[in-house]
Amino acid sequence: QVRLVESGGGSVQAGGSLRLACTVFGYTSSRYWMYWFRQAPGQERVGIAGIYTGGGTTYSDSLKGRFPISRDASKNTLYLEMNSLRPEDTAMYYCATSSSFVDWNPSLIEYWGQGTQVTVSS
Repeated sequence: QVRLVESGGGSVQAGGSLRLACTVFGYTSSRYWMYWFRQAPGQERVGIAGIYTGGGTTYSDSLKGRFPISRDASKNTLYLEMNSLRPEDTAMYYCATSSSFVDWNPSLIEYWGQGTQVTVSS
């Protein structure tokens, strides 16, 4: 059974930084995509960044690479480095995986983490 466990969210002031982490358990294939999405209250879930275990990263146009994505293969853990945070970055942040590239369509995601809340105050 695939399980994604996120950590690293919290409350910060504008301009602050957070590093989100997501560890993947139980994925049987060695080749898959790992993503970060976020969802603000009352808004749709949108993609942030993705990384392929076979190599390569991609960023959505919505955030234009503001938050670098990285992966530690030895720990099967995905990271999102968030610097210069703004109040509009306040959202629930989700880790996700899929066997193919979903082109930022949340309905095509195969597995979701439980989400971690990020709150940025002005």
